[in-house]
Amino acid sequence: MKTIAMLELKNLLGKLGTNEVILDVREPDEFAAGHVPGSRNIPHEEVTKHADELRKLKTIYVHCMGGGRAGRASEALSKLGLTNIVCISGSGMRDWLAAGLPVEKK
Repeated sequence: MKTIAMLELKNLLGKLGTNEVILDVREPDEFAAGHVPGSRNIPHEEVTKHADELRKLKTIYVHCMGGGRAGRASEALSKLGLTNIVCISGSGMRDWLAAGLPVEKK
């Protein structure tokens, strides 16, 4: 499984294809408080329920607040055979916010 740092996502904003997604695996209240523009929220405990849907995508960039939940979600999906995962480990929304990058709120 490929890994990248959270700030590398900045270069991908506006360039992702329709079959690529930034997946925020934080809790819904965390997501609503501020998330990467255009990202999708599925809490980390629920990602395996969406494996069939996610398997159809070209690339899934998985992140959370600091990297722990993203790592667990990415590992769970990998164990189900998904090979399209890019895990943002050791990094997350904390770094995105600290860098003053854009956020959407719901």
